[in-house]
Amino acid sequence: RHCTDIICCVIFIVVILGYIALGIVAWVHGDPRKVIYPTDSYGQFCGQKDTLNENKTILFYFNILKCASPVVLINLQCPTTQLCVSKCPDRFATYIDVQASYRYKPDQWNYFRQFCKPGFNNPRKSVAQVLRDEDCPSMIIPSRPFLKRCFPDFSTKNGVLTVANQTTFKDGRGKTRNVTDLREAANGINNVLDARSVGMKIFEDYAISWYWILIGLFIAMIVSLLFLVLLRFTAGVLFWIFIFGVIGIIGYGIWHCYWEYDHLKGIPGSDLTVYDIGFQTDFRVYLQLRQTWLAFMIILCVVEVIIILMLIFLRNRIRIAIALLKEGSRAIGYIMSTLFYPIVTFILIAICISYWAVTAVFLATSGEPVYKVMANQTLCKYANLTCDPETFNTTNVTKLCPGAQCTFAFYGGESLYHKYIFIFQLANAFVFLWLVNFAIALGQCTLAGAFASYYWASRKPADIPLWPLFSSFGRAIRYHTGSLAFGALILAVVQLIRVILEYLDHKLKGTQNSFTRFLLCCLKCCFWCLEKFLKFINRNAYIMIAIYGKNFCTSAKEAFFLLMRNVVRVAVLDKVTDFLLFLGKILVAGGVGVLAFFFFTQRIPLFAQEAPTLNYYWVPLLTVIIGSYLVAHGFFSVYAMCVDTLFLCFCEDLERNDGSTAKPYFMSASLHRILGKKELSPKKA
Repeated sequence: RHCTDIICCVIFIVVILGYIALGIVAWVHGDPRKVIYPTDSYGQFCGQKDTLNENKTILFYFNILKCASPVVLINLQCPTTQLCVSKCPDRFATYIDVQASYRYKPDQWNYFRQFCKPGFNNPRKSVAQVLRDEDCPSMIIPSRPFLKRCFPDFSTKNGVLTVANQTTFKDGRGKTRNVTDLREAANGINNVLDARSVGMKIFEDYAISWYWILIGLFIAMIVSLLFLVLLRFTAGVLFWIFIFGVIGIIGYGIWHCYWEYDHLKGIPGSDLTVYDIGFQTDFRVYLQLRQTWLAFMIILCVVEVIIILMLIFLRNRIRIAIALLKEGSRAIGYIMSTLFYPIVTFILIAICISYWAVTAVFLATSGEPVYKVMANQTLCKYANLTCDPETFNTTNVTKLCPGAQCTFAFYGGESLYHKYIFIFQLANAFVFLWLVNFAIALGQCTLAGAFASYYWASRKPADIPLWPLFSSFGRAIRYHTGSLAFGALILAVVQLIRVILEYLDHKLKGTQNSFTRFLLCCLKCCFWCLEKFLKFINRNAYIMIAIYGKNFCTSAKEAFFLLMRNVVRVAVLDKVTDFLLFLGKILVAGGVGVLAFFFFTQRIPLFAQEAPTLNYYWVPLLTVIIGSYLVAHGFFSVYAMCVDTLFLCFCEDLERNDGSTAKPYFMSASLHRILGKKELSPKKA
């Protein structure tokens, strides 16, 4: 063994160091509080500890009617003054009414002014000046907090939209308006709030049933292990039962089509052709024609003949595929530690995802507060221009545009770092894809090395090396990091292009240019196919790397041509393996799902008292079913890698050896018998 693809290894290490540096720079400049806490018009966080807003955790909008939708409120800045408050308003009130009665109803004034700018306590100031300077809101309406922001407390009464059981409100400017005017500013909030209550119930169900969910997943793990072990004995039986079942079903379909064809004989109109009746939206019309059933019968006969001919001519290759499946089960039985390696891959990918997500958040919040002029007058030439809140009152803007304010707009910056935030985000995504593909490649190469050591052992299991999985992992890291990184890099480039194409497709979805949509669709399809092809090549290249220790390009070339020389065997093995593993996943997920259904619906008398009382029994049920499928997928992915490795070893064995004493076969006795050899030549230890 020697180190392979050293240049790519060095580049990979440098990129990782650069990625760490990018994370540090993002951590220095970023501030996730900008995502966690709402920001008022002064650039201060609501609810931040050790500040004046520590107990003011909710953002209040002076005039929510100026906000187009909740999306604008949450992601952008609404063109109205925003303050941090401790609670949302719980009543209707206008500044005009409160000011007129502040002398004999001071409680109303004290309640209203908590929604005014901090320090404002001058009810004698004219209403026009207060509204111009936006010292106080012109009105307050009953609201409730959502996403730490005050939204109107909508409800529906007898099909009529209301706020606090009222259909109208005063806008504080002398007009009475209907609450439907608030609909656009808070569109969809009711549905989201309802979803929030459903979410709380789902959380409660998880809190009650998590213990039983884990038990269900543990059962799925045991069943998956049993299925893999039993494949040694049942792979052939399961496959042939399925094949003959398909043949029988198609045979019944042929008989049924003939029966319908004969039954319609002599019935008026049944002898018409499809061309005679033309296109009909009701498909049942075609079922009244003899020609339809004759066509069905011919199609089914052709399919039946094709399947039977394939079984006749490919019977030996099918037997080899089944034998390799059994051999894979035997190999896993000798190297049981491989079944738990997916946990390592899962941990590595989880680390990559976490680092990418944290870095992306810090990059997205790597900006300084940017303030802009907000003016009530539409003709103010300074509107939306940047400003400095500390010096704003000394400028001429307030004189030329009465009531204009310098309010917080967004986070950004003009420095070189801030200009290239998008490039950094793109680099973050690219390196993330590279690392994830490397983690997957490392797992595939490690498993391939372990299973190859099983195949090339002269006497099984006596000659299998001690700790084959750990030895293979060490070889992959020590010698082949560069090769694995090279393969992962090629795949990451294609995946990044696919991400960019998806982004462009999303942005151009509303365009009417048919040629652009067609071109994007073709490009997406081509790169999807390219990604699938590269994954297939990479997987087999990693197997060859694990066996021979050559570089990536050489291994990929040798694997590709080896597979092309055995293309029929590849196709048969691939389909047989896919079918049996898919059947196993369905059996595991379906079996555990049925058991979970009877348990959570309290239909098992023995455990009726133990079953928790749930709001939605489908919450833990779906979790168990999906989790069981993923658990089975994790175990079966090891099995699929084992079969692929053994297949390449088998093909290499056939090409390099002839069964003589000098060049004995390393394949098992069952494979040897299928090939029609007289006797397995003895191999020296």
